[in-house]
Formats: sequence, C-alpha cells, structure tokens
Amino acid sequence: MKLLLKKFRNSFSRVPLMGWLLGALIAVVLEYYLGEPLADILMLPKIPVLFGFVIMLKKPLLIPSVIIFVLLIYALPIIAVARLSSPLTNRLAAKLFSLPILISVVIHLALLYAILHLWSDISAYRVLILKLTLIAVMVTLSLNVVNGYMGEFSCSHPGFMALGAYAASVVTVFLFVNDKLFGTAILPSALGPFMFPVALIIGGMVASLGALCIAIPSFRTRGDYLAIISLAFMFIVKSMIENLEVVGGPRGLSSQPDYASLPTVFLWTVACIWIINNFVRSTLGKALNAVRDDEMAANAMTVNTRHTKIVAFLFAAFWAGVAGGLFAHVLRYVNPSTFGLQKLAEVLAMVYFGGLNSVYGSIVGAVSLSLLSEALRPLEIFKWIIIPLLLILVMIYRPTGLIAFKEFNVMNLLKPKPMPEKEG
Repeated sequence: MKLLLKKFRNSFSRVPLMGWLLGALIAVVLEYYLGEPLADILMLPKIPVLFGFVIMLKKPLLIPSVIIFVLLIYALPIIAVARLSSPLTNRLAAKLFSLPILISVVIHLALLYAILHLWSDISAYRVLILKLTLIAVMVTLSLNVVNGYMGEFSCSHPGFMALGAYAASVVTVFLFVNDKLFGTAILPSALGPFMFPVALIIGGMVASLGALCIAIPSFRTRGDYLAIISLAFMFIVKSMIENLEVVGGPRGLSSQPDYASLPTVFLWTVACIWIINNFVRSTLGKALNAVRDDEMAANAMTVNTRHTKIVAFLFAAFWAGVAGGLFAHVLRYVNPSTFGLQKLAEVLAMVYFGGLNSVYGSIVGAVSLSLLSEALRPLEIFKWIIIPLLLILVMIYRPTGLIAFKEFNVMNLLKPKPMPEKEG
C-alpha cells in the first residue's frame, strides 16, 4: 500500500504549478459549457455552487449525483490534464524561468485570474463569495504581521477595517454619487473608477492614523495589556461611528458606487500578498522576528524595537483599512455593527487556523474558513458548533496552525519540477 501511494505521489511530483493551473482552467471551461447539461442528466436542480456542499447538506439524497458531478467536472479533468501535460508544462516553465521572473509571474497570474473569472461567472453568488474571500486573505495577512511575525496579540483589526471602509466610502460617495446624505456629486461619475485606488489608499491612511493613536501608548506594554488596549480601541471606533450621524450613525452608510469589480479586488489582493511578503522578508521583517523571539536581545543588537513594532503595526493597519474599503464597495453598504466581536473572531480564527508567521498559512486559513463557512450555511446554528470544534482540534494537534513558519518563495513556486528519483 505504501509503495502504491509513493508511486502515485511520484507520478504527480513532476507536475509544475502551470500544469495544475492548466488542469483547473480546463475543468472550469468544462463546467462553463457542459455544467448545466450534466446537472440536468444527474437530476441536480442547478450547477453546484460551492462544489456541491450546499446541495448535499440540503438534500442528502442528491449526494451521489453531486459526487459524480464533482468527479467528472473537477477531479478527473484536473488530474488527467496535469499529469498528461507535465512534459509540455515543464518545458514551458523552464523557458519562462530563464526569462525575467516578472514575465513568469504575470503569465501564472493571468491563468489564475482566468480560472477564477470563469468559475465565478456561473452565478452572482460565486462572484460575491470570491470577492469576500480575497478580502479575507488581505485582512488575515495584515493581522498575521502583528500576531504572527511580531509576536503580539492585537484585537484592533475590525476597527481598522471600519475606519478604512467609512473613509473610502465617504470619499467615493461624496465625490461621485448623488446621495441624500451628502447631496450632489462634486465630480463626474466617469472619473470614479480611476480615483477609486486613491480612495482606498486614503482609507488605509486613516486606518494607519488610528493605529498610531494606540501604537504610541500601547507598545510601552506587552502581551495581555496590548490585547486589552486594542480591544478597547475596536469598541471605541464602533461606538464613535454609531454616534456620527454625518455618516449614517447606527443605520449605516449606503450608495457606494460599484467600483470593486472582480479584477480590481484580485489586483489589490495580489499587490497585498506581494508587498507583505516582501516586507516580512526584508531587513525590517527580520528585525520584527528578532523582536518576537527575544526583545531584550534584539535591543542589545541595536534593533530599535519600539520603532520596528510601530512601523509594522501601522503597515498592518494600512492593509486592513484598504481591505475595509474594498469590503464596503463590494457590499455597497457598510454598518458599524459589522465590525464587532464576530468579525474579530472570524479574522483571528483564519490567522491561527492557517498558521502563524506564514504567508502560505494566511492564504490557506482565509480561503478554507471562508469557503467552509459558506458551505455549512444550511446547517445554520450547527455551523457555529462544527467550525469551533475544528479549530479546537487544530489547536490541539497543530498549535501553530496548518502551515506555520513557512516562507513564501515565488522562485520555488514557479520553477520546473525535476524528475522523481527512481527506485533502485
């Protein structure tokens, strides 16, 4: 049995990332053109939205049909295309690897976006879930900078998201929308999509200013004290917005223009991953790890520990604010109650489930828990029993998370795969 598993693993060990992306692209093309006829043949009410989990939980009698659909549309095509195309994709990967790395990155990202676009084009629900999942990746990554790489415990990220969401919303609604709250638009709406990145950056900067207000006094303390201060900050921001009638108060703020399209959210997520990955691998990121491991030793080695922590905290808050701005424009409505304890619990669960001190872990944690939360939605209240139990099991058997302390190396990800070693 072990020998068979080893042979199976070796048969796919030479498949490069491009091969898996090509297989996934073929699978989503098959679903796009053949999904509805196959669903009718299998007597499914519609194409399974989230790989059939929702249908299986609602109608258990359709479980065999869903499994057949997923096997025929996803599993078998991906495995077959990835395995059969490995010689060709390895040659392509080797040729791209010899060129400037940016060319290979752009081609792989284009393939990934094509897969996501075709997959989400099946229904508006998929588009919404995909956008929210990408935003969750950004928030999880930014919180991992503080709770993972810096070794502190911060609870203030929902507050940063709220500041970014409201700041970006005020900019876009005030400038480009005829609204009852802000009156007539100042600028023509055609300029809106081009100014949207500026609004998101303003949202990130407002979140960073909010972070500065608590970073200066907070980083004189450590551990539980920072957690309490950051939690208080979250409640202060929530209460402040609820009492500001100029932005709708507890009723929330609506009328955000539809600027957060899937390409926009995808590009901002890619930029967030790239910038945060470079940050944690930079000299400042290594100093951050030194502060986490032993602050007194880092200080003795001429690391300005307080400056390092404040810069990292503001950097993380900036990306949380940008994610909040995208979140507000995806839903086209924002309410202060959204950024409370439930949002904090979700983000913390994604960070610790995926893995501390790891860009891979943040991506895996955000994607897996976002999709799992939606897949278990038909269970209603039981969903909030299953997910915490899963987190408890992870904390028992993998205390640092699923993929912790693993460096995100783009070169290793894109390079061609070597031939597996043959048995003697």
